[in-house]
Amino acid sequence: MLPALQRVDHVVLTVASVDRSVAWYRDVLGATIEVFSEGRVAASFGTWKLNFHSVKSPFTPHAAHPTPGAVDLCLLGNDLEAWLVHCDQLQVPIIEGPVIRTGATGPIRSIYLRDPDANLIEIGELL
Repeated sequence: MLPALQRVDHVVLTVASVDRSVAWYRDVLGATIEVFSEGRVAASFGTWKLNFHSVKSPFTPHAAHPTPGAVDLCLLGNDLEAWLVHCDQLQVPIIEGPVIRTGATGPIRSIYLRDPDANLIEIGELL
C-alpha cells in the first residue's frame, strides 16, 4: 500500500533579491519572516512556509534549474473583497480577477498578482 502524504510543508522560491521578496511577502501577504542561523530566510503562513533562495547562491540540494519567476502558487484566504482593497491601497496590480476557478476541494473565486520576481500568485476564497 502506498504511504499517504498529508500536506505541503514548504515551497522554495528562487529569487533575485531575498530582501525584496521578504518585504513583499511580509507587506503584501502578511507573512511572518523567519531567519535561520545558516542564513536561510522564510515567509511563514501558520502551518506552511515559503523559503527564499537567492539565484546567486541557492542552498543545496535545489531544483535542476532554479529560476526566479517560474512558480505559480494558489493561496487560499477569506474575504476576497478585502484583498482587492488591500492590493489597491498598496498599489499592487491585480492582473486578473475576480474569476471563478477550481481549487483542490471545489470552486474558488480568485484574483491574480505577481511578486517581485514575476511569480504568479493567486489568492482565492472557497465558494
